[in-house]
Amino acid sequence: MTEYKKLPLSVALISFNEEDDIANTLDSIRDIASEIIVVDSHSTDRTCEIARGYGAKVFQEEWKGHIAQKNSAFDKCGEEWILSLDCDEVVTGELKASIVRAIETGGADGYYINRRTVYLGKLLKHAWQPDWKLRLVKRSAGPRWEGYNPHDVLRIKGTTERLRGDLLHYSYRDIHDHFGKVVTYSRIVADSYREQGKKFRIYNLIFNPPYAFVKEYLLKAGVLDGFRGFLVALSVSLYTFLKYLYLWEIERAGQE
Repeated sequence: MTEYKKLPLSVALISFNEEDDIANTLDSIRDIASEIIVVDSHSTDRTCEIARGYGAKVFQEEWKGHIAQKNSAFDKCGEEWILSLDCDEVVTGELKASIVRAIETGGADGYYINRRTVYLGKLLKHAWQPDWKLRLVKRSAGPRWEGYNPHDVLRIKGTTERLRGDLLHYSYRDIHDHFGKVVTYSRIVADSYREQGKKFRIYNLIFNPPYAFVKEYLLKAGVLDGFRGFLVALSVSLYTFLKYLYLWEIERAGQE
């Protein structure tokens, strides 16, 4: 097992009732991070206790949305580099070695990491792939989370490269958890669309969902992931349908 020294690295996370996952996440980076920042939204389980057990600095804040919450976590980071993780993500050994090399050499201002999903007990090879995320950044590059909730995007001012190795995403506990979040997130996106002035169009509701299914299942070869690939494509299609349906409902309520 490779031994590492602490790097000028802050790891930033936001949390709410993540006691089942956060230990695996923190365990995967504890040996390279000089600082762990957790912005928690008043968890009622052992999330904060577990995080403090790994030496994390835990801050309690009301939920402000994914973007604002993640920016708050970044604002509290004090090291030269910041690695942003979700509480259900695990850094693999190959990725950790890549992170160490990137920080020691400093070839770019930010690095994209490919996230691969473990879905219903199996690592997907095609569905939700590729999933490159800008996650490792220099503080001097002015990193800020932007986009629309819950699909936040990290932006920096500087050069970027890609890292070798995967970030494993232990996404959903079961079918109920998966499709329940599809419904929840589609409503959040609809609200974000409304706030940004996006209008409901009937053709989006009719044509975008089937295209989303075809893209995920056939064009991105999700079919090769078997039944799990079919479920992923179905969920992407449903999510697409619901976000436009919710947008229609929100507009209708506003008109009335």
